[in-house]
Amino acid sequence: MKKNLKMVIILTFLLFLYTSICAISYAQNISSDIADSVFRLHVIANSDNKEDQDLKYKVRDELLNYMNSICKNCKSKEEAISIVEENKDTFEQIAIHTIKEQGYSYSVKINIGNFEFPTKNYGDISLPAGYYDALRVEIGEAKGQNWWCVMFPPLCFVDISSGVVPDESKELMENNLSEEEFALVSDKSNHEIQFKFKLLEFFNNAGLITAKK
Repeated sequence: MKKNLKMVIILTFLLFLYTSICAISYAQNISSDIADSVFRLHVIANSDNKEDQDLKYKVRDELLNYMNSICKNCKSKEEAISIVEENKDTFEQIAIHTIKEQGYSYSVKINIGNFEFPTKNYGDISLPAGYYDALRVEIGEAKGQNWWCVMFPPLCFVDISSGVVPDESKELMENNLSEEEFALVSDKSNHEIQFKFKLLEFFNNAGLITAKK
């Protein structure tokens, strides 16, 4: 009897271990594929006071206007990143000019890299927490609240009141994701899809899915 109980415990543990490994592997692959389809913008204010937060939004608007003008015909994340890298100095100058125009003398630090992001909703599209390639803009001491959006596909100008992402942006995302991956970020009605999305969030928040090497 004790032998049978011991065997059941061992088999249960092995099944749990196998299931956990499969779930982590699934989450890692899906998270990586979703991250590989988007390029994000991350703007960090000098501080949390109202003036610095207002300045952050002014810098954001100018950068997005420029990004939209040079990347409006991009069909892939790689193309968008390449254009941004070529124009990195211009992005920096736009941010500095905007800051000076508002009467401040803060420095600006701009990096293109792989950074951690929380779960974020853009209208009817939701991106799970994880590591994403992004253009990070740090204003001054960069100790204030930050703002982020998706530069490619262009989700930064989502109409928050209607909560609807433009069809063109959805089409770009859909073209860069598998059918299941696109369902994970866009389908809020399917309970199985919702469970898988929560699974991605759990493993990301637990630190089991890490930055790209």
